[in-house]
Amino acid sequence: MLDEEGLSLVRRALSEDLAGYGDITSAWTVPAELGGRAVITARQELVVSGLTLAEAVMEVVDPTAEFVTMMADGAGLREGEVVARIEGSVRSILSAERTMLNFLTHLSGVATQARYFAKAVEGTRARVIDTRKTTPGLRRWEKRAVVDGGCHNHRFGLFDLVLIKNNHLTAAGGVRAAVARAQDMRPHYIMIEVEVESEADLREAIAAGADVIMLDNQSLEQLARLVKVARDLKPDIVLEASGGIRLETVRAVAETGVDLISTSALTMGAPAADLGLTLTVGV
Repeated sequence: MLDEEGLSLVRRALSEDLAGYGDITSAWTVPAELGGRAVITARQELVVSGLTLAEAVMEVVDPTAEFVTMMADGAGLREGEVVARIEGSVRSILSAERTMLNFLTHLSGVATQARYFAKAVEGTRARVIDTRKTTPGLRRWEKRAVVDGGCHNHRFGLFDLVLIKNNHLTAAGGVRAAVARAQDMRPHYIMIEVEVESEADLREAIAAGADVIMLDNQSLEQLARLVKVARDLKPDIVLEASGGIRLETVRAVAETGVDLISTSALTMGAPAADLGLTLTVGV
């Protein structure tokens, strides 16, 4: 079952299509009493995500319709496999179709992209993680899709991790000052991460007591060198690589020895997965 936040998202999505007037095409062309069945099918190999939202869409449109999922989010599907079956009013199924598929194709695309990235770094110490670059209103669901695909979440928002970036360093007066101020304020369960682009800042961040170092926008050669410097200074320091990471390059980045690889390609660069709904009437 969805919580109120999830139901609000579903209602807003439906309002874009129905706008208080309803589906005039289905209402004016399909007999009100006509029943039917539909299947949502994978049209490519994919990892499914977003089934809870799709089911809620059907429930909001027509509580009498039956929506049966054939597998759980995170399942890998081959082309042609059925994701869900629906039975009920044909008008209702048609009215819900696009919104259901919008959620499923987008979130399954994110999950599928995440699966590609997770497989690309298998056998290394690195985990691929997402970023805050998400579709407004969909962060919770996109981050869930990342996990469905086998990758991991970075911070959820500005409230659950101190991440000191270049503009913070400029405003605070440098690495030591920024870290010191954060340490004075933080409770014990909040970590401090510092973004660095130079060896000098790396050394200063470790000396200041940062928990995590983000090595941003580095060439592979420079990244490997900075990883060695960091490990020599503090072997257990958590190192994150970021900046321009693509599926084609993520393996090489992982092999430099970093612990985390953050990339917006998981959420902002994921193409929609191909799923479709096929209707059978009068059954």
